[in-house]
Amino acid sequence: MTHPQKTNTLSVDENKYSEWLNSIKNEIKNTSIKIAVASNIQMIQGYWEIGKNVSCKLAVEKWGSSIIERLSIDLRAEFPNKKGLSARNIYAMKQFYEFYSQQFTISPQSVAKLPFMMIPWGHQRIILQKSKDINEALFYNIKVLENGWKRDTLELQIKHELYQKSFETLPNNFSKSLGETSAKLVEQVVKDPYWFDFVEIEEEAHERDIEQQMVSNITKVLLEMGKGFAFVGQQYHISLNEKDYYIDLLFYHIILKRYVVVELKNQKFQPEFVGKLNFYINVVDRQLKNHDDNPSIGLLLCRDKDSFEVEYALQGIEKPIGVSQFNVTELQLNNIKSQLPTVTELEQHLNSL
Repeated sequence: MTHPQKTNTLSVDENKYSEWLNSIKNEIKNTSIKIAVASNIQMIQGYWEIGKNVSCKLAVEKWGSSIIERLSIDLRAEFPNKKGLSARNIYAMKQFYEFYSQQFTISPQSVAKLPFMMIPWGHQRIILQKSKDINEALFYNIKVLENGWKRDTLELQIKHELYQKSFETLPNNFSKSLGETSAKLVEQVVKDPYWFDFVEIEEEAHERDIEQQMVSNITKVLLEMGKGFAFVGQQYHISLNEKDYYIDLLFYHIILKRYVVVELKNQKFQPEFVGKLNFYINVVDRQLKNHDDNPSIGLLLCRDKDSFEVEYALQGIEKPIGVSQFNVTELQLNNIKSQLPTVTELEQHLNSL
């Protein structure tokens, strides 16, 4: 009788095996992602062709849009298990084709390079409904691909007019402190305003309360900050001449290779805020910045600001600083409390029963 040959596991280099295993895992994950992306492109390409067919046919026959309802009924009868054949979805396919075909043609060579052929159909329908023109639509298509936004995040960014805000530049001294080229790169990764809707505060909340909620929701914060930001710490401790200082929030931008020093003020901008932030940037550059890091930048987040006041406050400041407004969800707790019965009123009511 032959016995299975025993494997000598003691000869296995565990570190090498672990690396090898991880490489295979990554390959499987990457393959799965490629299959999913390829499958989505094929589906969207199919929707494009159906939309083109419907659009061209209606233009020739003048049947009117009501024929789409009949088409949907007939197609679902033929393909009962196939999703996406509702009248509303077929109309969306027609809209999809007519919208993008104004500027683009589809070919086997171009299909995998066009952003609107690569994002999920649910995202695309939102973009089609909300975008005023192709440029805006392409902007959100690219943002979905870059950041992996879910549908609710996409809707929130459209609601907050991210596209329109992308043309605005927050008040800053980047050009003077960094030079034109670097300034343009930095301006592309900071914005005004920031929307931290998940932070819920009373009107007179302390900055520390806001910071704590932001740290508790750091994934949402990083999503709002944008691609490339990495969180370093809250109330980050630095010291100088045996004195202790604490930076509200410290980030590092992986693409720009810069520390981003954030000061949070739950009030309108005051010129003296700039001096404190400038001091923190100096210390970070001296103590934390490596030789291959670029100079740190400062981001002052206030609830409100006067751009002219900011401009004057930044004159003569050597370190790169931008000033942006941030928005949160304000709770009207005082109004709610005033509508609740007092202890005395509750006791009187109970005694009357």
